[in-house]
Order: sequence, then C-alpha cells, then structure tokens
Amino acid sequence: MLKQVFHAGDTYAIDPDIGQDDALAYWTGADAGSYVIEVDGRLLGTYYIKTNTQGGGAHVCNCGFITAPNSGGQGIARKMLEDALIRAKAATYKAMQFNFVLANNVRAIDIWNRAGFETVGRLPNAFDHPKDGMIDALVMFRAL
Repeated sequence: MLKQVFHAGDTYAIDPDIGQDDALAYWTGADAGSYVIEVDGRLLGTYYIKTNTQGGGAHVCNCGFITAPNSGGQGIARKMLEDALIRAKAATYKAMQFNFVLANNVRAIDIWNRAGFETVGRLPNAFDHPKDGMIDALVMFRAL
C-alpha cells in the first residue's frame, strides 16, 4: 500500500522514489504506533499516530492514513479514524492535527469534517500535484 501511494505522488508530500526501507521506517517509526485494518487476511488500510511536535506542543498528535487500492468506498478510512481518535485519547493526546491535507482530496476532507475537524489554515499552492498542478494544502485540527 505504501509503495503505490507514495510512488503516485498525489496525496503525500514524500519523495515518490522513496525506497522500501525508508518508506517502512517513515510509516512504522511513529512514536504512538502504526496500525492496519485487516479482514479475512486482506490488508484494507493502515495508519500511524505520532506526536506532531515536541515540547509545549507534544499534546497534539498527527496521523497518516492509507487505504488499499480495492478498499475505497467501504468506510475503511472512517473506521481507521475512529480507532485513531480512541487510541490518541488513550495515549493522553489533547488534540489531533493534520498538517498537509491536499485541497483536492475531497473524500478525506469530508471524512475529517464529519468527524469534527476544522480547517484552521490554508497553504496556497503548497503542493505540486502530478495531474492538477499547484494546489493548496489544508491544516485541519480537532480537540480530543
């Protein structure tokens, strides 16, 4: 899942040519953990939770979510978010922040909005999308 999404270069601000070892280290190196959703031996999605920043901001976490190519429209991202919110609160985080949600990722934005996230910032032309050109990135936030 990671290789396909990172290589596409259209949702994550990660080098599309990232190697397997570096991609796995990036995803599984999250200090609050990385998780998968699996049904009947099929991986449907994965997410991580990590501290967004250190010091006085260490009470805010950040997450990354990836769904498997054939699991779209099944509520997998929503289920992962529900689980992440529970785990983040149990880990004593006080808020969750998404630092770089691409403005053209309308499905994710809709899920995050329905879960109570607010767009608190907009970064104009922050991402050079391989198909859509320069697009904005959103900063989304929710207290836990």
